[in-house]
Amino acid sequence: MSTVSQSGSRPEELPDTEEPPDTPARPTADAAGDRHRLTALQGLAALSLDAMASVAYGPESIVLVLAAAGAYGLGFTLPVTLAIAALLAVLVASYRQVIAAFPNGGGSYAVAKAHLGHRTALVAAASLILDYVLNVAVSVTAGVAALTSAFPALYGDRLWVCLAVLVLITAINLRGIVDSAKAFLLPTAVFIAAILAMVVVGLFRDAPASTVTADGHASVLAHNATGVGALLLLKAFASGCSALTGVEAVANAVPSFRAPARKRAQRTEVALGALLGVMLIGLSLLIGRFHLQPVEGVTVLAQLADASFGHNWAFYVVQFATMVLLALAANTSFGGLPVLMSLLARDNYLPHVFGLKADRQVHRHGVLALAAVAAALLVFSGGDVNTLVPLFAIGVFVGFTLCQVGMVRHWYGVRSRGWRAKAALNGFGAVLTGVSAVIVTGTKFADGAWLIALALPLLVLAFEAVHRAYGRIGERLGLGRVPEGPHAAHSLVVVPVSHLSLLTSEALNAAVSLGDEVIAVTVTHDDPEDRPAADALRRDWELWNPGVDLLELPSRTRSVGRPIADYVRTLTAHRSATRITVLIPEAEPAHLWQRLLQNQRGAVVAHAVRRHTDAAICRLRFRLEAAGREG
Repeated sequence: MSTVSQSGSRPEELPDTEEPPDTPARPTADAAGDRHRLTALQGLAALSLDAMASVAYGPESIVLVLAAAGAYGLGFTLPVTLAIAALLAVLVASYRQVIAAFPNGGGSYAVAKAHLGHRTALVAAASLILDYVLNVAVSVTAGVAALTSAFPALYGDRLWVCLAVLVLITAINLRGIVDSAKAFLLPTAVFIAAILAMVVVGLFRDAPASTVTADGHASVLAHNATGVGALLLLKAFASGCSALTGVEAVANAVPSFRAPARKRAQRTEVALGALLGVMLIGLSLLIGRFHLQPVEGVTVLAQLADASFGHNWAFYVVQFATMVLLALAANTSFGGLPVLMSLLARDNYLPHVFGLKADRQVHRHGVLALAAVAAALLVFSGGDVNTLVPLFAIGVFVGFTLCQVGMVRHWYGVRSRGWRAKAALNGFGAVLTGVSAVIVTGTKFADGAWLIALALPLLVLAFEAVHRAYGRIGERLGLGRVPEGPHAAHSLVVVPVSHLSLLTSEALNAAVSLGDEVIAVTVTHDDPEDRPAADALRRDWELWNPGVDLLELPSRTRSVGRPIADYVRTLTAHRSATRITVLIPEAEPAHLWQRLLQNQRGAVVAHAVRRHTDAAICRLRFRLEAAGREG
């Protein structure tokens, strides 16, 4: 039987102005659900992979830009990194407050929705969605690129390797975010330990242990450059800010943490920022200490590992850990995007199916949708990371900026202790992230950033179209209004039959129980091949005499559903005070493969009645397995 689930309208929830303690978890269903939520350490593994892996390409992005100014330009690597670290501190402090004020998750979307209006909130949500999807594609392709560099024979099959990695990560996340966190905890710990060990060992060396520069690897250093302009420094800053992608992931996924969720999420955010900042600054110190210059075909991280450890097993540990973490950095998106999509679904901007949770606290439909779009991007790019990188990190700066501006308005609204300093901090961050967004978009526009500029408004329009559709549905269903009380009406049940069987008997038993009046109908065709079956049904019905009339509906075509729908529509027109139900009996096979043996007549009739009439439809399932056991 078809059912309609209704959700009443809810008043808009205002964010908390302080940091109230979390409600203690109930020792029943909530406690059981907590087993499938994250601790702070697990949250670091599940939600920080994107940010942690960015140390593999963030410092390199700075070096490649500053190399245009020669060795003198490379001397600004540390100052630019310190500026990025300062911005990182601002963002961590801001998102710590976002977590406290918006414990239901959503990050930039939740802040913008509360303080900047729904359309601005949709821009923030669209930017986050694009960044999350691109993060999956870029992380997987970057990790596979590291793999194919070590094993060149796999290069021709890199797309299939990318898709295999994506399937693996998706399968793990369908098991639940806690399972994914446990699976990724060891690779995250190995990577962090390897990078920190490399920094410590490198700082105690007076000279590089070895170098990876070899024949065929040409330096891309501009030897003739003499000065560093402000525009170049800004471009280096914007490029290096790619290391900040993923900082917002914890704030987007606060509901995924165990109680007290706010405190655990805040600790995770601070730990993420501290580790990321230490690694970025440490790598920049090594770049200056070893007078590193970019070498074509060799990553900056590989050069630093070679200079610190030498070309030995430790070097390969760093490379392997980097490769694994880059591939697994996609998990950040699987932790944050489904939660964001569930919030959008709750606000009627996405189909409500994205708000559903499986038993293991998994937004399964969001996980599958993310995997499907990421797979399409992988196929589009052919598994080539360079095709996707120009599109990356643009959306996240839009989200950063809107979140910072929204938090400024938040502090002006609550005016709690120290609100001026907090508002100034967020305002400064908004300026920095806004400038970075403009620079990143401008410098990458011709390389494909125009796709993001086009996709953002299209996503917003799609959100609003879904919202309008739900508004029309709600108006039609009378949501938010008290309906009239239930009242009895004369009921008529129409039962389509094609032959006489136990299924027919069960259907009539149910129909007699449901309705005041029951009519059985059968469709007959003017075809010599069908006449014997029609005559047999008519004869058997008279012999059986169930007390229900059998009405024959002649059809000039081979259609089964349309004649029944036309008859029901005629009944509705002549008996408007009667409530009409079409009860369709269907056999439920014992095994899935046996469905191939069915003629799908019930589905055809249901579709026709649903499309052409307003009658209620009841599909009666008769389980063949149960019938066999009873016999």
